[in-house]
Amino acid sequence: MKTAHSLVLWFLLPGAFLAADDASTPVLVGVQRIWNEAPHNAFTDLVRFKDRWYCVFREGTGHVSPDGALRVLTSVDGEKWESAALVTSQDSDLRDAKITVTPDGRLMLAGAEAVETPTGRHHQSLVWFSDNGTKWSPKQKVGDPDNWLWRITWHKGNAYGFGYGCGTSDRSLRLFKSCDGNNFETLIEKVDVEGTYPNETSIVFHPDDTAYCLLRQDGKPNSGYLGTSHPPYTEWDWKSLGVRLGGPDMLQLPDGRFVAVVRLYDAPVRTSLCWLDPETGTLTEALKLPSGGDTSYAGLVWHDDLLWISYYSSHEGKTSIYLAKVRIES
Repeated sequence: MKTAHSLVLWFLLPGAFLAADDASTPVLVGVQRIWNEAPHNAFTDLVRFKDRWYCVFREGTGHVSPDGALRVLTSVDGEKWESAALVTSQDSDLRDAKITVTPDGRLMLAGAEAVETPTGRHHQSLVWFSDNGTKWSPKQKVGDPDNWLWRITWHKGNAYGFGYGCGTSDRSLRLFKSCDGNNFETLIEKVDVEGTYPNETSIVFHPDDTAYCLLRQDGKPNSGYLGTSHPPYTEWDWKSLGVRLGGPDMLQLPDGRFVAVVRLYDAPVRTSLCWLDPETGTLTEALKLPSGGDTSYAGLVWHDDLLWISYYSSHEGKTSIYLAKVRIES
């Protein structure tokens, strides 16, 4: 397997192992560059599976390029990483890898392929499955053409995901549900949320089955939104966060608080950890990660009393994949 240990650099922040002035302030314990072997490495996700780490992302010659492929890295300890697989396509640009563990104990890789045609660039959402992270099933088309099922979240045996229209004629948001990850039904054909281009999302299900969705919104307005819903999730209430964001992922901590990692656009552009208050609909920056330029698209895992964050950034010159550890006191 191709290893990335020659790229492994841990940067320990001054005072990282000291108590923070405010016990609720997230503390960056360290950050590690785990991959930068392609010209462009971006759009990450992170999961633990069978006592191993798996980090997935897109690599290619550019941010948008015809040779986009999905790289799967694995690690036992989160420090030494190696390539477990590279999922490729001969005739399409594979984009925005996301990874989850299915209820029957398999890894599920999700992404989309972009195909250049005489009528323009068209997208199709795809999934793959694996028992070990190394050998993956053939691609399976899911969702609808030119509707990007961007992130999939499992809850009580079902997979949920918002897909956003990425064609020229339809920029609406759609909600899908699946009981097996292969066949998705449409729960909401057109989500009733303000804005001309709702797109990237992250869903968290509370133990009481309440669903929360962090939504990127481009066009007009371009502030992020927080959605709230209850079973069967066919009706949503949305609050504007008043902050422009990109590449969202969020997680609920064991103490019940919500954290999100997003791209923030006010200068300088950066990837930051933020507190999210679902009651007031507020997003508050708490910790800037080492980042800048072309950056964001995080994956979040709570493990061993730390928040582990995969993301990409170009603050060191080349778009690379990073892994950060953050301590958050309750």
